[in-house]
Amino acid sequence: MGAGPGKAFLGWPLLRQLIGPDPLGRGTASESGHSRRLEPRTVHADRVVDSICPYCAVGCGQKIFVKDEQVIQIEGDPASPVSRGRLCPKGSASKQLVTSPTRVTKVRYRRPNGTEWEDLDLDTAMDMITDRVLKTRKQFWEWEDEKGRRLRRTMGIASLGGATLDNEENYLMKKLYTAMGAIQIENQARI
Repeated sequence: MGAGPGKAFLGWPLLRQLIGPDPLGRGTASESGHSRRLEPRTVHADRVVDSICPYCAVGCGQKIFVKDEQVIQIEGDPASPVSRGRLCPKGSASKQLVTSPTRVTKVRYRRPNGTEWEDLDLDTAMDMITDRVLKTRKQFWEWEDEKGRRLRRTMGIASLGGATLDNEENYLMKKLYTAMGAIQIENQARI
């Protein structure tokens, strides 16, 4: 019917520790029946992809576990010389960045004085951005200062990068904004 009092008594961790092969209680003596049956969620992955955490400039290594073409887990890569298998809280939560049902995957636009967001196709959004950048750059362009010193800059465009951008994106943004003549280029990590 059920386990008798003697059998339950033999299942106590202290007794298992004293009479079993684990006198320090760091292995089988401390395991319950439930914990013995547990297995890592990554054991059923179809493949493991090496990656780098996207959140900051440290570049911690990640192992991305994929099953049925879906990300099922992201963990630190023990082979990474940078992080040696460790991830910060943001890096540990990066699976949510990829799999969250609230992740925005479309171009969203709210017109001036509008109250609702609308979806735009990528080509339309890129044309709108290009037109605004060119107009702003032309309007605020400074060839030289009042003493005739060459400036070749615009004070109408600035950039504030975020921590979800990786090193390569920040590098390309810095090159782009510098080529456009912007001098106010900053990143959240430095503020």
